[in-house]
Amino acid sequence: MPPRTLPLIPRLRDILQLRFTAIFAALPAAALADISPANPLKRLARVLGYAGLRLVGNIFKSIKTHDDLYGKVWLYVVSANNYDALEFIQKARPDAVLVAGQAKNIGRYNAAVNRLSLRRKLLHYWQFPLAFFGLLKTDGDRAWRFFDFIFYAIGYYEVYRRALRHYRPRAVIFSNDHNDDTRSLLLACRAEGVPTAYVQHASVSANFPPLGFDLSLLEGQDALDKYRLCGPVQGRVELVGMPKADAYLSQKNTAPAVRRVGIACNIHDPMPALVDTLVYLVQELPELTFTLRPHPSDGRDFEPLRKLLPTLQWSSARQENVFDFLLRQDALVAADTSTHLEATLLNVASIYFRFGTFALTNDYYGYAARGLVERADSPAELAAALRRYAQHKHTDLYLRAAYYNATLGTPDEGRSQIRTATLLNDWLNQTAPTR
Repeated sequence: MPPRTLPLIPRLRDILQLRFTAIFAALPAAALADISPANPLKRLARVLGYAGLRLVGNIFKSIKTHDDLYGKVWLYVVSANNYDALEFIQKARPDAVLVAGQAKNIGRYNAAVNRLSLRRKLLHYWQFPLAFFGLLKTDGDRAWRFFDFIFYAIGYYEVYRRALRHYRPRAVIFSNDHNDDTRSLLLACRAEGVPTAYVQHASVSANFPPLGFDLSLLEGQDALDKYRLCGPVQGRVELVGMPKADAYLSQKNTAPAVRRVGIACNIHDPMPALVDTLVYLVQELPELTFTLRPHPSDGRDFEPLRKLLPTLQWSSARQENVFDFLLRQDALVAADTSTHLEATLLNVASIYFRFGTFALTNDYYGYAARGLVERADSPAELAAALRRYAQHKHTDLYLRAAYYNATLGTPDEGRSQIRTATLLNDWLNQTAPTR
């Protein structure tokens, strides 16, 4: 893709694209409270805390680089899930290094990634008034509602351009395409002429930014169809299956009946409805074992639920890989999460059940509409579905996932990592190094 530099306002609108969508702005206050409080004074307090702890704190925090970053292939990560999705490339290529922003929380991998300095980010905050009032003109109330996101995004682009000029990486490979720091690095790569590639790590939605990498390696036709709804697809695209699932596809669940049921939840699932559903299921289906797995970013207090339902088992998403969790289940119940796809790939019976009533996220990934999973619209329907599965579970449920995983049922099933690494190697060999 040719080098391209965007002015401040168009650049920030690109960086904050997902944050300024109608679906994000309309999320329930409870779901937004942890990331952007509805009260403007609380948002301001959050911004001041960010300025003190992150911006000023970065000045005094050491920069940890275990590897030589000069001229290497960067694997840029913003979460533990990203790390899991890209680690195999590091093992396949001796010139690949895992990198993250200076203070980015990568969970259990915090100490394992190289850090890019963000100390100079503070120098670019003179832009904030210009950015805020410029976005007020283009996006109106959303700029005011999310002025905290505008503040956080300032400076990433400039410090990452500086880092690219300093280290001149061979290429940058991403596994996230919508976070503010990720978008900033992508735009910085375009401006500096650094090649970019994208390895999909989770299901996508039609609310994501348009696909804009030089090479995009997607899991299946579902992802490509949805990205086409996002806008023009740029660069080369290949369908490679799900690399992170390779080691697990040979361990599909062959149990003829459901006995163990996993419940996956996140901050978008209201706690009262979640509790009521679990109490109902435990009472109605005492012969089944239920395990609750909150999303790693879900910081709510679950201790009252532990005391209310002592027989309920738990899975820590910060300590247990999602596939390891699913290997211990015969069925999954969840609302809007890509765990449905991962469960189906392992032949775990998956049921879409909404704990809340927020209309805009109804079947967000389209899993129920396309028949990947069964849908239940009330606790009684959910219990009935689980009773049926407790009588009999088919052994070919995984075939429903072929639209989402391009290698399923082909000779390449379980070889997505090899296919991905081969395509990346060929692409890099054809791509001129940056200067």
